[in-house]
This record gives sequence, C-alpha cells and structure tokens, in this order.
Amino acid sequence: MMTEKMMIRSLGNEPPLLADGRRAPDRREVSLRWLSGTFLTGITSSVLMGVALFAALDGRQQLAIPAEAYASAAADAHEDTAVVRGGRLIAPAIAAKPSDRAIMEVSTVVHDGEKEVVRRQPFAHVKMTLAANHVATEDYPDFDPLAIFSADEPQPAPQSRTGAIYGSDVESEVSLKTIPFPTGKTSMKMASGLSLEEVEENVRSNGSVLTDGNTQLAALYYVDPRRFSNEDADVDLTAGLSARVLEQNMTVSASESITPQTEEFADDILPVRVDTPIAKALTDSGYPQQYADGIAGFISQQLGSTDLDKGDVLRIGIIQKGEQAKIIRASVYRGTRHLVTVAVDDKGRYVPGSEPPMLDAIATAFDDNSFAPPPGQNLPRVYDGIYRAALSYGMTKDMTALIIKLLASNVDFQAQLRATDSLEAFFSVADSAGQATEDSELLYVNARFGDTQTRFYRFQDPDDGTVDYFDESGKSIRQFLLRNPVPNGIFKSGFGMRRHPILGFARMHTGVDWAAPRGTAIIAAGNGTVEKAGWDSGGYGNQTIIRHANGYESSYNHQSAIAKGVIPGAKIRQGQVIGWVGTTGESTGPHLHYELIVNGTKVDPLRIRLPGGKSLQGEALAKFEDERKRIDTLLNNQTSDQVASK
Repeated sequence: MMTEKMMIRSLGNEPPLLADGRRAPDRREVSLRWLSGTFLTGITSSVLMGVALFAALDGRQQLAIPAEAYASAAADAHEDTAVVRGGRLIAPAIAAKPSDRAIMEVSTVVHDGEKEVVRRQPFAHVKMTLAANHVATEDYPDFDPLAIFSADEPQPAPQSRTGAIYGSDVESEVSLKTIPFPTGKTSMKMASGLSLEEVEENVRSNGSVLTDGNTQLAALYYVDPRRFSNEDADVDLTAGLSARVLEQNMTVSASESITPQTEEFADDILPVRVDTPIAKALTDSGYPQQYADGIAGFISQQLGSTDLDKGDVLRIGIIQKGEQAKIIRASVYRGTRHLVTVAVDDKGRYVPGSEPPMLDAIATAFDDNSFAPPPGQNLPRVYDGIYRAALSYGMTKDMTALIIKLLASNVDFQAQLRATDSLEAFFSVADSAGQATEDSELLYVNARFGDTQTRFYRFQDPDDGTVDYFDESGKSIRQFLLRNPVPNGIFKSGFGMRRHPILGFARMHTGVDWAAPRGTAIIAAGNGTVEKAGWDSGGYGNQTIIRHANGYESSYNHQSAIAKGVIPGAKIRQGQVIGWVGTTGESTGPHLHYELIVNGTKVDPLRIRLPGGKSLQGEALAKFEDERKRIDTLLNNQTSDQVASK
C-alpha cells in the first residue's frame, strides 16, 4: 500500500531548478513563440506536400488508374493478366497519357498541273483510349442513326489537299516535272547498233531473270530456246504456254414478270447448337409435324442416326407459290462438310439427292450478329466515347462524323464502351499545336472495339480521281448493302419457316422484320435503280423494289407511304429515305418486312456474305499498296522526340 510518505519520497520534495534566475512557467500561460512556430511548420509542410503531389501526378486530376486502364495501357507488359469487371458505385476514371499523341513533319507530294509539288507539313498521330475521361472541346450532335447512314455526306474535294506520302524527306518545297523521253532528233550522238552476237549474249545472260515468281514475263518462242540455254539444261518448249477459257455471262430467255403466283425458291439454314433429334430441330423451327417426321425418317436412314450433333447444319430447300410452301430438298452438313442430301421426286417421294452448290451461309450459320453491351459498366456509349476523345485530341466535328460513318457497318454505337476499346488516327493539322482545320484530311484509322478491328487508309484513285477509304487489301470500307434499312428499328422475326400470324399455318418467311413506330424513315440498303414502287396485291402492301449491281435486289414492304420521287427507273443512293414504316397489306403491326433477292432467289439478309464495295486493281492497287506501306512505316518508326504533350 502506497503511503503519503512513500509518494513524497518517490517524487521528491525539493523545489524545481531555475535557469538564469527565471521562474518556472505557469501551465495556464500560452507561449506566443511556441504557437507561431507550430503554425508556420504546418503551413510549410502543407505547401511542400502539395508541390510533391502535383509533380507526381503530372497535371492529372486523379490519384490512380483502375485495373481496366492498367490492362489497356500496359497490355504488352502483362498479356496474361486477367481483369474481372463488375458493377461499381462510382464510374471508373481512366487517364489519357501524354504519349498518346505525336506531331511529326512529313513530306507529301501534290499534283499541280504538270508539276508535282513536294513539301513538308505537320501531321498528328493519336492513339486514343476511348474509355478515358476525355472532355470534348465543343458540342457534338446527338446520336441519330438516320443521320449516320444518310446520303447527305459531304463529297471530298476533286483534288487531294494533302496529297500522298512522299518516300523521302525534303528540306523545303520542291517542284518536279515529268516530260516525255525525247525520241526525235537530238544533239547527242547515237551509239552504234548491237551486232547479232551481242544481242544473243544479252538474251542469254538476261533471259533467266525475265520472270516474276512462276510467271514468265517475256518469251521469244519464235526463236529456238535451245539456242540460248545452257548445254546441260533441260528446256521445256511448252513452258509459259497456257490457254484460259472465259465463260460468257449471258442469257437468252425473256424476262418473266413476278406475280403472287410465281414460284420462289429459298434455302432455310438451321444451325444445330445442341444434340437434337432431326424431327425436333425441324418442328422447333416452325415446320409442321408431318413434314418433319417424313424428312427425319428418310434422313436418318441415309445418315445412320436419328439425331443431329452439336455443330451440324440443316439446310432446307423450299419452293413457295402464293400461300403454299413445299419442301423439295434437305441437306445435313457437319461444319462445312456435306454429309447427306435428300430430295423429293416428281411423285412426292423422298429419294437420295446430289450435293447442292455450297452457300456462304453454311460457314457463317453459327455467327452471332447480336451486340450485347457488357453488364455492370458505367462507361459511356461508343458514340459518345468516339466524339469526346476525337474532339479532345484536336480533330474536327466533320472529321469525327466521317469516322462514325465509315465505322457504321461494323460498330454498334449504342453499346457501352469497354475499357480496351481504342481508336488510332493519322491526319493533317495546321501547325505543331496539333489542331485540325477544315482543310485537314484523315489518312488512316485503326479502330478496335471488343474483338473487332477495323483498319482503313485514304487513297485517291488515279484512274477516276475519286477519293475513298480502303482496307489493307484495297477493298472499299463502305458496305455494298446495309443489312438493316431501319437503323433504329427492333429485330422481330428472322428468315425461315414459321407459323403465319394471320393465316394460321406454317409458311416460309422469306425476309426479316424490323419493328418501329409508324412513320419511321426507311433508307435504301444500297445504290441502285427503282424497279417497282406501289401497291402489291399479294399481301406486301406498299412495296418498293430496288435493283442493285451484280444481280442483287432489295424489297421493302408494308410501308405507310413511299417517298416522293421514288418511282420506277429512279436512281437511288445508299442511305436515301425511300419510305416510312407502316402496316399496310397482311400485317399485324407497324414494321418493315425486308427481303434480299440474289439472282431471283430470296436469301437471309442477316446471314448472306455480302460483297464489298469498290476494289482497286492493276496500277491503282499497286500505287495504293505503296501508299499504305509508307504510312505503316512512318507510324511504326515514330520516335520519342516527335512526341508532343496533349
């Protein structure tokens, strides 16, 4: 137990020591010197910490980059990194790096009359992570699918303002002029002619290099080739000689007018996604039970099994006349390999049949054409992401609208962005500030959205002077035909056998249905000539048929009205408004019944492999490949001293 005496002994009872005769401070007093020192120390520490933090962030407004940005920005460094995305209460913030933009001086050549002018001008090379926190420098138009596909696209200038990339650097502007080689009189002395022995020696020494791979470029078959061959070499006198037969594309039959009673043939492609009995695969696709049992029984005899395996494709050939549909053929494919075909003879019996011509739809039967946005994301739409990033990197609204239009056939602009979506562009600018102007031109784009990559280059065709954008192989990036003539419509019914909603029995649905409110604009799927525009007595209501190149036709049905000027013989451009959604004819609600006809046969517009647009050939293709290689080399060899801060 601690006593009072023991406590006094432990604490001491002597008075405190004093320095310089001063008394000990009273605890109730406040030292002004201590207070001012503490205050100044706090202010100094805060200022130093702020300066250090600002320098570390390098001007950015965030402390960390989320996992998605890390995965996108450093993909090469950690290719095996798996990033799992989930829902967030706060939208992710991804930073744009200053190294994403470079300004470089590039030599270009422009044709000016008889001269070619080579000059240096600035270009911007940008690599945009679209999911970053970009702030648009100006307002941009709201998403309007009709405007994206509209035909009111500004036409490029007849002469390229930027020109083509020149192969060498120049110090200043250089003018080049090409003149024909003088073949007439000249002041220079002509050399003496070659003797026969000298000619033979030249042929002997140079004949072996007159080839391009396995193709002989020049041959003197009117002279015995043994005369110029090596003594020990075997000479094939028939080498280089070949004949090619060109098939004539012509017809001698008179054209037949299409009526509701005209027989129409269609192929119905049914992909098998799970192991399924043959009869069930048919009934699930809308075929009546009696047809399904009859076909399944005969196919199973030829196939040796009553079931179809996962990955098989069932192809049904149908003849439809008016309201009657008749199955005339059925084939089974394992992947793209043909297994068995059965057909109906004149007596209505099933007999073994020969393999029908292959369709591209067989190989693409399992392609998924839907674009579902990834769940749990708070990122903006693809459309907004492209505009915000492009404007913040110095591109103009017109240039961005052009990119949107060129990507429209491959990209779903209403889907949400992914953290890995990116856009790379190369375009001319006014100066080292990197700001594009009205005279700037877009030369190259490399877009990646999910697993889809689209790359195209600008090129002026020397044959007709037109300017367009082409992929790596020289094919135009513009689509030959659009698959959906109602850009903001909702897919309702596909191509194939189904139960008719009005007639009540199964029949072949020879098109696809796009539902939209009455009065929604319908646009032309491609360039062509109006073949029919008016009322159809066969149940289609107001119908427009447009004839395109190479045997393609598109049909637009149940329209509430047909646009003014859309009459037989009228020329139509892709994206032009040709009518409005309605419910005329045999229809249960406002929608567009869209059909695609190839050489008289109706095909699935969503699955058929459509031809591309214009393709470069010959000398134009060779010049395009040279231009493409120069651009690729220029962008791949970009050095760090060309980088300018964003």
